[in-house]
Amino acid sequence: MEKSFSESYKEAGVDVTAGYKAVELMKAHVARTKIPGAEVEIGGFGGMFMPDMTGMEQPTFVSGTDGVGTKVKLAFMLDKHDTVGIDCVAMCVNDIICTGAKPLFFLDYIACGKNIPEKIAEIVKGVADGCVQAGCALIGGETAEHPGLMPVDEYDLAGFSVGIADKKNILDPKNVAAGDVLIGLASTGIHSNGFSLVRKVFGFEQDPSVLNETMEDGRTLGEVLLTPTQIYVKPVLEVLKQANVKAISHITGGGFFENMPRAFRKNLNAVIHKGTWKILPVFEKIAERGNIPERDMFNTFNMGVGMVLYAAKEDAEKIVAILKENGIEASVIGEMTEGDHSVIIEEN
Repeated sequence: MEKSFSESYKEAGVDVTAGYKAVELMKAHVARTKIPGAEVEIGGFGGMFMPDMTGMEQPTFVSGTDGVGTKVKLAFMLDKHDTVGIDCVAMCVNDIICTGAKPLFFLDYIACGKNIPEKIAEIVKGVADGCVQAGCALIGGETAEHPGLMPVDEYDLAGFSVGIADKKNILDPKNVAAGDVLIGLASTGIHSNGFSLVRKVFGFEQDPSVLNETMEDGRTLGEVLLTPTQIYVKPVLEVLKQANVKAISHITGGGFFENMPRAFRKNLNAVIHKGTWKILPVFEKIAERGNIPERDMFNTFNMGVGMVLYAAKEDAEKIVAILKENGIEASVIGEMTEGDHSVIIEEN
């Protein structure tokens, strides 16, 4: 590949040698993600993984794909590119864990206006960090240079992941029943959803100085907004080993009202009690500055709860304890009742 070079292609805006340099820079990050089954070096035409299906009666693959959305605009403005990769991994693997499956491997896709190898390597560093947090391997990816289609200093990032579970262990929303409790897992902030509204509310593209405002915890608004998405895979896998979880919801775009009903039957309601967890200051600031109604906030953002586990009341204390032992703050935030497939937010 070191002999591959086209002056004509470079004049058209694509430097293939920059791509080769980027691959070399990212190899060390990729190496950190290796797990059993991922033994092949990157650079071939396909990422390879050999899963261990020992003891599984009906091995079932579960896949997920997603991107980072307009949160990347904030990364451009702050010139910080080593965390959005964590968001990209999180948006895929957090969906996979909702089925009870363990993520195995991940591939990324980066489209950019100009391939700056050092910047691409920073993005991939974040992807690798996310894979390490999720316990899955980064086995391949693609970087595409799009001159004329994208500004030279911008990029977009998407990913794809595959997990595995024995079919008998896949979580089934039909098992959720009235009287079950809702266990909310704390988020790290906005995660990677609702940023079109965030950008409108704060207007930082028109006035970047807004990003320097100091928040309650001493960080700047920009730092708070760019905080990467919590990856829940390892803590939730520990819960699934030790306790009975009936279903899981990943609270992403569409907030509580869209994501929670996907995890229970149509004759049930999820009743959420406000005050049973801490609504993070950033959400209060968004609601206040944008004059956004409470329902819209809960319909757009995670409000401090990035994932919800559904379980029998008698299992709740054990589940919360396991999560805390594995670094995730959690609490019972509501219960299931008979109903019409609604999510109800009420005062505690």
